Amino acid sequence: MLSADILQQLHQITEEEQAILDGKTTIDRSLYMQGSPNVVNSRKLLSDGKLITLRPNTRFIHFPVHTHDYVEVVYGCSGTLEHIVNGTLIRLRQGELLFLSQKAAHEVRPAGREDIAVNFIVLPEFFSDTLSAISEEAAPLRQFLIDCLFGQNIGPGYLHFQVADDRPIQNLAENLLLTLLSETPNRRKVSQMTMTLLFLQLLSHTDKLAWDSREDDILKLLRYVDDHYAGASLTEAAGLLHTDIYSLSHRIRRQTGKTFTQLVQEKRLAQAAFLLKSTDRNVDDVARAVGYENISYFHRIFKAAYGLSPRHYRIAK
Repeated sequence: MLSADILQQLHQITEEEQAILDGKTTIDRSLYMQGSPNVVNSRKLLSDGKLITLRPNTRFIHFPVHTHDYVEVVYGCSGTLEHIVNGTLIRLRQGELLFLSQKAAHEVRPAGREDIAVNFIVLPEFFSDTLSAISEEAAPLRQFLIDCLFGQNIGPGYLHFQVADDRPIQNLAENLLLTLLSETPNRRKVSQMTMTLLFLQLLSHTDKLAWDSREDDILKLLRYVDDHYAGASLTEAAGLLHTDIYSLSHRIRRQTGKTFTQLVQEKRLAQAAFLLKSTDRNVDDVARAVGYENISYFHRIFKAAYGLSPRHYRIAK
């Protein structure tokens, strides 16, 4: 069990959580995302050169469906937290572990004050030593690691270990947490060795493992929007997913809280903002590049989204 002082530290209200308690009703996407609006970006959370860090789970608010460009490991410290991963409800209790690959469509329901977890944000290359230590017969853990490292996307999108009663696993998870909270010398190597030992210990607890090899349609849809935003259409998306437009529209609204049109528009505008800041292309060219032939309409919705005209956004610091 975590020491009282560490639990007290994790229990403290963060600046982000205080804003939520003061009335903010949606997450601050600028803290998590850049470019793609539904992908949490490791650059927002990890300092340059780091392969792993941790942050407390943000309580009191719904975090809508998203993916990550890193591997996330969630460790339950107290209470219960409700995650929805690839459409499956997961109740993460104290002492349990949830591993999420980059492809997992992830949603988090609001947590209470006593529902505390830490999120380990891990770049895939951190797991290279762990993979070499896992035997080829150790599926699905090995396939999960291969997917994370090489992006094969054929194995489980998540691993949920219900191991609250296993003290050695608790010790390893908590040692990893304490190593990252402290200024331990050789912190990266110690963390990598601890993670490898954690996986080796988990190999003997596959009877307590829940996992899903199914790739969720909404995740496929988000990838389709990311790849084809300039010409994306609901009809084409429904065809690729072998479903009808009505059913897909309903699922999109239920799982993301947005319409297909809103998802496409968010992606187009995010890409337009990126092009305005990173290239010298004129505004009309940028509008057409992201899928808008009606230039005046592009100017209007861009200003509504970013509070500045495209031209002023480009020159703003």
